Amino acid sequence: MLFSEIIGQGHIKSHLTKSASQGRIPHAQLFIGPEGSGTLPMAIAYAQYILCSNEAGENSGGNAACNLKFENFSHPDLHFVFPVATNSDVKSHPVSANFLKAWREFIHETPYGSLFDWYKKIDIQNKQGQIGVDEATEIVKSLSLKAYEGGYKVMIIWMADKMNTATANKLLKLLEEPPQKTVFLLIAESEDDLLQTILSRCQVLHFGPLSENAISNNLANKLNIPQNTATKIAHQAQGNYNKALHLLNKTDDGMPFEEWFVQWVRAAFRAKGNAAAIQDLIAWSEAIAGIGREAQKQFLNFCIDMFRQALLMNYNAKELVFMEPTVEKFKLENFAPFVNGNNINDIFKELSDALYHIERNGNAKIILTDLSIKLTRLIHKK
Repeated sequence: MLFSEIIGQGHIKSHLTKSASQGRIPHAQLFIGPEGSGTLPMAIAYAQYILCSNEAGENSGGNAACNLKFENFSHPDLHFVFPVATNSDVKSHPVSANFLKAWREFIHETPYGSLFDWYKKIDIQNKQGQIGVDEATEIVKSLSLKAYEGGYKVMIIWMADKMNTATANKLLKLLEEPPQKTVFLLIAESEDDLLQTILSRCQVLHFGPLSENAISNNLANKLNIPQNTATKIAHQAQGNYNKALHLLNKTDDGMPFEEWFVQWVRAAFRAKGNAAAIQDLIAWSEAIAGIGREAQKQFLNFCIDMFRQALLMNYNAKELVFMEPTVEKFKLENFAPFVNGNNINDIFKELSDALYHIERNGNAKIILTDLSIKLTRLIHKK
């Protein structure tokens, strides 16, 4: 993967290529950045720069045969680890090696793809993926072998925050005493779920969201999208190139998040002093509880965005409002007065708590019913 193919993040590209050219390659680096910011493409491009002895700030001028291997992400000294779970093909003890073909297709087709996109790709149904202890054994085994081309070995661990504790502790030993000429590139969207001992042994690079100009220019120049359309999509994408592509292709992951949100807030609004409407909220909670945990997490994040947009609309920051609801008779400007400084903090807290408990395998029906009943009080708070 070429550095020139990566959108924005010029200062990080420059830092990585300069330090590698000067022989200053840390044995463990952690790339922290939000979805769609380019952490994975950057890690692959950096691995190619190191393994192929490239120069001049780009992936060229080095070993031509080595660079060719990277076109299919099949270099023998490049190793990948990522969250997995059992599916119809892998019945037990899933590890990344079982999914390598699908993984190479995924990063070739959607290098800016999200964790949710990856779970859909490998069809793990309603399960949450993880990097389990079986994976730690595979990592040790892979890195115990000599480098195929006699140089560096690079281990890219995507979504490293999905490591369970046993895996993280095994990895910790490798980070403390790494095999010679081995580079670990950990990628995560948040530092919060990583062990502090892992963090302390990595050089951390923070990726910011992409600029609107970077996204719109890429859409216009690389995908031949009309400039006015590209500008509008870039504004709605909020620095997330993966979201920009979903907006462009009008894909919603098959989940009518907007319809669910409108049903929810309408039922919550009616429920004040109306016991019958509580049944609607319970029915809604049961329906959302059946869609799978990853989809529930995606939906709750969508709800947080909708409330944030309503608050901005209420306070006349219309230039920051990018959502355009399409549900019949639902207008953001009519909903906005019910989201204000007196209730927004409580609403965010309840949504964040629900997200936390669902991620940790709480009973989704109970969590969502509790959230819904609390919303009936909060949405009427003046």
